[in-house]
Amino acid sequence: MSLIESLCAALDEVAIARDVGIPHDEARAGYGLRRNTVSNFNEFNEVITNYYAFHVAQCVIRGGRIPQFEATGRANAIVEQEFRRQGGNLQSACRDALDGTNGGLRAILDVMAEHLKAESVERYTQYVFQQHVDPTSWPQKVEIIRQFIDRYRHVLGTAIDDRHPERYAQNYDELIRAFVDGLKRSSRIFKRF
Repeated sequence: MSLIESLCAALDEVAIARDVGIPHDEARAGYGLRRNTVSNFNEFNEVITNYYAFHVAQCVIRGGRIPQFEATGRANAIVEQEFRRQGGNLQSACRDALDGTNGGLRAILDVMAEHLKAESVERYTQYVFQQHVDPTSWPQKVEIIRQFIDRYRHVLGTAIDDRHPERYAQNYDELIRAFVDGLKRSSRIFKRF
């Protein structure tokens, strides 16, 4: 199997689902809610903090614990970031949880789970590149990036300049982000809201 075939096999939709997506989906499914609303911001903050810590313990640090301040900070940052994409913020998310609109608390936890899954898919993709691309061989890096762009052009969309693979060979973070964003739009790995 050639290097590009091995890299692509590791980045196959089924491989990503098996190695990354399913554990995140199972973590979300394994976290039950007593109700879909909260009575105040403190309860909202407590629920999203507890969910974040649970999800990370299930998928990221497998059984490990995360400090409370870290879980609270990350949970708030994720909710803020994801709701800003939709024209809202942390306060509008809390309002949804208070009155149960727009899916209430369940939908907020779904958004958090999808965000955490996307982060893990990005880290997994970076890992796959690190395992398959020799950082000391410039010609190999450029060639494998060129082949990757050719194979995943349909996923990458117009965000990537396919005429200049060397642009991404030195630092492929932009390429990986475009790949994960493309998967979010087109793949069954990600839930569509």
